[in-house]
Amino acid sequence: MNITKKVAFVTGSNRGIGFEAARELAEKNVHVIISSRDEKSGLLALNELSKKGLVNVSLLTFDVSKPEDHKKAFNFIAEKFGHLDILINNAGVWLDETDVALGGNKTSTTSIDIIRKTFDINFFGLIELTQILLPLIKKSEAGRIVNLSSILGSQSYHADPQSMIYNNKAFAYNASKVALNTFTIHLAHELKNTNIKVNSAHPGWVKTDLGGPKAMIEIVDGGKTSVMLALLNEDGPTGGFFHLDKKIPW
Repeated sequence: MNITKKVAFVTGSNRGIGFEAARELAEKNVHVIISSRDEKSGLLALNELSKKGLVNVSLLTFDVSKPEDHKKAFNFIAEKFGHLDILINNAGVWLDETDVALGGNKTSTTSIDIIRKTFDINFFGLIELTQILLPLIKKSEAGRIVNLSSILGSQSYHADPQSMIYNNKAFAYNASKVALNTFTIHLAHELKNTNIKVNSAHPGWVKTDLGGPKAMIEIVDGGKTSVMLALLNEDGPTGGFFHLDKKIPW
């Protein structure tokens, strides 16, 4: 059993923002468990990290939408490490039509099927995983839970005609991130007298497959907010919504 390093589990970390968060944590001497829905993609990510000299990394084939995989993750972490210091709930989907990200609004015609599928991964699956892994996080001396949200989950900005996201009304995705932020607030409140901190992260508009080539942030910087919140000091915040060190209104 490895108890000499901090242990982190990053969902959806075979590529994109999750991979960059995993890479940065591994560089900071954290043992990182990366996850991928299929083994081939996960092995490619593992090999890429290995080529960078980052060998304190494990791979878990994992799908956040499958309850049986949540139990598998618990058993893997419990048997190999006995505790979990950092959970980064990074896995997520965008299933809305792409044009709503550019100023469209199809709230009245967004199908219930799209809404349910979005919430199954971005909200329900994330909550179930967190609840299952929480006993392992409680064994950490400084547990950290980071929920990957988005500025598109800010109700304050959505209601403000002067905000940068006012016209970006991707209903299913945005609503799932609002719900996720509520989970962050409530769980942080429940754990406020413990050594566990729970925060939501807005990674920024990153040049991933989801963010597209016009995004403002390079992929190499996409994991910085997640890592910052994952490694908060004892006097760091909990129950907040952040991009880097800037607080975002709910």
